Amino acid sequence: MKVICDRGALVESLNLVAGVVVARTPKPALRCVFASAKDDALTLSATDTEVSIRISTPRVEVQDAGDALIPADKLQQITRESIDPTLTISTKDETTTIKGADSTFKLLGYPVSDFPDVPEFPADADFELPAGDLHKLIAQTLFATARENSRYAINGVLLERHNKDLTVVATDGHRLALAKGKCKSLQDADRNAIIPTKALNLLLRLFDDAEQTVRVKVAESQVLFATDTAVLASNLVEGNFPPYKDVVPKDGDKKATLPTDIFISAVRRAGLLTNEESKGVRMAFDQAGLTITSRAPEMGEAEIKVEMPEYTGEPVEIGFNPAYLLDALKVIDENQVFLDLKAGNKPGVLRTGPNFLYVVMPVNLQ
Repeated sequence: MKVICDRGALVESLNLVAGVVVARTPKPALRCVFASAKDDALTLSATDTEVSIRISTPRVEVQDAGDALIPADKLQQITRESIDPTLTISTKDETTTIKGADSTFKLLGYPVSDFPDVPEFPADADFELPAGDLHKLIAQTLFATARENSRYAINGVLLERHNKDLTVVATDGHRLALAKGKCKSLQDADRNAIIPTKALNLLLRLFDDAEQTVRVKVAESQVLFATDTAVLASNLVEGNFPPYKDVVPKDGDKKATLPTDIFISAVRRAGLLTNEESKGVRMAFDQAGLTITSRAPEMGEAEIKVEMPEYTGEPVEIGFNPAYLLDALKVIDENQVFLDLKAGNKPGVLRTGPNFLYVVMPVNLQ
């Protein structure tokens, strides 16, 4: 193999595939990038056996076709630290040579046969949608997944497709985020999948062009996402996702309308005077407006007034973890939000309209 690469494009591609490279493993092939040069394209692949990425690197000249298995960390470091606009990468047997204007590096690699198979995207995608729409659905839910939990199903994000309707849901048991969108249906069968958070974090980086079309295929134990230049494949999370429709309260008779930016500022400021012992902020809603208070021993207390364009229902006081509220408010791009409440010991529902809602449990401020 011999290719001449635009260094900047190569660095960008390596940064993406490195997201799945395993740093510590007894299998040397999993610490490597599989490089394949043919048909005027250089394709880089990496896998941890659960998630895999394949990306076509732009701006390359293929002089000799071939494959190589190259240690990812050193290849990434060499290309990143180089000052040359182009680099020539060539391989002989299992040795890769990287040449710049004033430098030559030789890396000892491994047999290409050691690299595990990386899934190819099938011809029959289930559905497709613009990358920008997919990004929004993921960003509005991914933050609510469980980080460490014995209930493995909530360590991922539920993706449901019915005809042209997409629903994406995440929960950690203390809160639940749900976002809805549309797709172009390419197959009749409905599809459900619980996708690991690692794969979705990589997807946000891999498909960064909002105008790209992303094709999606859900198989029995895998999900695959593809554009014209990249493929991301991931094993699915096993188990049953909680019945999220039963979790969403439908009896909130106290309804507040709040300006998003003002609400964010107020919650953030009130959160300054909370600590591990007093994580919550108290919110008092009535016809006069919203009063947010917080108090932390040996620190002090805060009180912030927020004007509400509209409030219906009896006065109510409720405590929320400010970090949980801010997580949701940060992914909202609407000018105002709607908060439905029932009582101080019942969950609150934050909405922006029909396509996003966020259920958050209250905290005890006694």
